[in-house]
Amino acid sequence: MTRESRQLVPLWQVGRRPDIAKQAPTARRPPKEEIRFLPGEVCSHGDPGGPLRLLTGETPLNSKKTESLASQWGRRLAAYSSPELGRSLFQLISTGALFAGLWYLMLQSLAWPYWTTILLAFPTAGILIRLFIIQHDCGHGSFFKSKRASEIVGTAIGVLTLTPYHYWRKEHAIHHATSGLLDKRGHGDIDTLTVREYRELSRWRRLLYRLYRNPIVLFGVGPFWQFVFKHRVPITTPPTTRAGWVSIFIANAAMAAILILFHYTIGLKAFLQVQIPISAISATLGVWLFYVQHQFEETYWRKKPDWDYAEAALIGSSHYDLGRVLQWFTGNIGLHHIHHLNSRIPNYRLQKCLREFPDLRKVTRIRILGSLKCLRLSLWDEDRQKLVGFRGARG
Repeated sequence: MTRESRQLVPLWQVGRRPDIAKQAPTARRPPKEEIRFLPGEVCSHGDPGGPLRLLTGETPLNSKKTESLASQWGRRLAAYSSPELGRSLFQLISTGALFAGLWYLMLQSLAWPYWTTILLAFPTAGILIRLFIIQHDCGHGSFFKSKRASEIVGTAIGVLTLTPYHYWRKEHAIHHATSGLLDKRGHGDIDTLTVREYRELSRWRRLLYRLYRNPIVLFGVGPFWQFVFKHRVPITTPPTTRAGWVSIFIANAAMAAILILFHYTIGLKAFLQVQIPISAISATLGVWLFYVQHQFEETYWRKKPDWDYAEAALIGSSHYDLGRVLQWFTGNIGLHHIHHLNSRIPNYRLQKCLREFPDLRKVTRIRILGSLKCLRLSLWDEDRQKLVGFRGARG
């Protein structure tokens, strides 16, 4: 039995065959050459009938001109995939200083009514999200050229974000390599069933899936489970590498040391009064950001051999337009389609890519109010090729 086979499955799939969704018989098609992409690799080719129309404006299928433009596009993005040490250091130091300053201000605010501490927790949580984006970039090798520097910084920030660096990096790399691939769900994504799969479930398992997709669970219970419990004891998706286990041990040991340190300095109660609101708010907002980036109506899900890396990036990743202030707090991660095209691009260069290549604006753009509509989407309709709510499963 392999390590992968020992991973636990969601409750609504317990006792079921892994292939719970069987496609209707389709006509045989000529075999298509399978192309594997590494996380962060730029797709320099693709089906011109898919997302390349968004980038090039070309509509004819199998056009040599369109294929050539796709290759050029890959090279253009690759030019932005080298980090600048000065900008990276400035972002790291300034963000770390802001977090430390706001944390200290929250500690001092405990002498005032506690609601002032809660109010201060929101900008502090925003800064923690920005720190997580730095950790995220370290995991992709896009923040420092030095692997050693990325590991040190990523591991250190992981203690603050409750995210073991090596363990998360492996899961996140699988997410990038299989985003939008129906055959490879369950790694670093929001569990999503197809309408056909949902209809085949028993009433009990349907109830469990509905409970999982409930916003209170997804953005309340879910973040607590993910960051407080799963990242401490990953029994559902155990690490497959020694580095993954070591990173979990280091993170847990460092957190225990911090608790002991603050217990003997400011007091454990004061520490928790400051840190719990920060962690709770940042975890919930972080999960929400990830949700909107892939869980929108016209997203992308395919099975092999129809799945394509570039299409998954351009169609299955949104441009979450948060405005300048929130975009700064979130490290430009709302430009998620560009990030998925080439995860080697540092966060501080994503906006430049969007500005210098207007065609990258021709993807699904979601604003804050519009993103609330995504809450009702729960199932992938393979016939209509879009996410639908539970009502869409009727019939």
